Amino acid sequence: MLTVLGFAMIATFLVLIMMKKMSPIAALVLIPALFCVAVGQGAQLGDYVIEGVGKLAPTAAMLMFAIVYFGVMIDVGLFDPIVRGILRFCKADPVRVVVGTAVLAAIVSLDGDGSTTFMITVSAMYPLYKRLGMSLVVMTGVAATANGVMNTLPWGGPTARAATALKLDAADIFVPMIPALGMGLLFVFALAYVLGRRERKRIGYLTLDEALQPETETETVLVAAGGTGSTGSTGTGSTGTGSTGAGTSITGKGTGSGSGAAAADGFQGLDPNRATLRPKLYWFNAGLTVALLAAMILELLPIPVLFLLGAALALTVNYPNMAEQKARIAAHADNVLNVAGMVFAAAVFTGVLTGTGMVKHMADWLVGAIPEGMGPHMGLVTGVLSIPLTYFMSNDGFYFGVVPVLAEAGAAHGVSPLEIARASLVGQALHMSSPLVPAVYVLVGMAKVEFGDHTRFTVKWAALTSLVVLAAGILFGII
Repeated sequence: MLTVLGFAMIATFLVLIMMKKMSPIAALVLIPALFCVAVGQGAQLGDYVIEGVGKLAPTAAMLMFAIVYFGVMIDVGLFDPIVRGILRFCKADPVRVVVGTAVLAAIVSLDGDGSTTFMITVSAMYPLYKRLGMSLVVMTGVAATANGVMNTLPWGGPTARAATALKLDAADIFVPMIPALGMGLLFVFALAYVLGRRERKRIGYLTLDEALQPETETETVLVAAGGTGSTGSTGTGSTGTGSTGAGTSITGKGTGSGSGAAAADGFQGLDPNRATLRPKLYWFNAGLTVALLAAMILELLPIPVLFLLGAALALTVNYPNMAEQKARIAAHADNVLNVAGMVFAAAVFTGVLTGTGMVKHMADWLVGAIPEGMGPHMGLVTGVLSIPLTYFMSNDGFYFGVVPVLAEAGAAHGVSPLEIARASLVGQALHMSSPLVPAVYVLVGMAKVEFGDHTRFTVKWAALTSLVVLAAGILFGII
């Protein structure tokens, strides 16, 4: 009964958000609450939610302060050289833009944190997609899939969980998987090329001069300076005023000085003259960011604490004036509130799914459904199961609840735990678009894409990427 209700709850959630009948926050809260009552455990709903919130609170704190920290770094100009380099490569060619998105997301993913990857990638690429009229779900889909493949890095989370659950060394799991994961990443780049060709066919190939032609219409775009939120409106010039001051447009779209500023230095993704720049503090900010990422990798302190300290230090040094600090915090408040709200709403979903026992019953049913004759092929079975299970479950639930059971079943047929652990990484390309992953809400929120649209577009490509990784692992004898 719990197995059926568990799958029904997940299916109901996905259908409603993809059909845009409910917002993700409302669906994450109301649907599990109704199913909790349906299984006769409505009296325990409060306990399940509090337990879920307690588990996800550190993640919410990390995301809140990471958004503030990297928002400030974008404001002060830390990523401007990277953005200019990507934009010079992309020019106004949709193929280069999509491939550049995949490359940028893969490079930034080396820090092991999906949220920072998505913040930097969207900040750099969003203006180009908007200016060229390209599909934003292509950007979110490619970025999420590339990050999913890179999420298997030992400090990214899944590999460490698999190693902990099976008492193995993370390097023994990850290093042999590098060829298969490399094939997965190459497939993402090839996919980006194909999607870029599709976009080029749809909108045509624009020259840089055509892309820079001024338009008379106004548009709301991502903003890196001023205003009270993450957006500001462009009007007849390069700035639009917000309640706390002038907001500087990233794209400079509009008439007058906006496109002129862009044309002066190629197609700019970030206004090179925005008031929040701190060029004299560039190397301080670069050093602070490198130190922060190194501390994350070395696990010197919990990640939420590191970002809390980093955000406070970045604000204090770059904007010593109290009014400027308040303006910077206000400028990123929309993203902070949206993401934190999503995380705590997801806590209701995961709390009910776990507390009622639905997850355990679903996993037991799937493991029990494996034919006896598949025992010697448990590596393949684990790889196939990891694709849907890491989408419908948290990584903790999968690696600590399901993988040990699969490893035990495999051991009875001579399949080593290392093989099971490697196969369990296959589904990560799809996992990063799961509604249970907080970072995906950063991605769709900053890109102004409906979560349902992102899901409908991305799931098929991400699942195919996971299958490529699995096939490569079998071909190379890793799985």
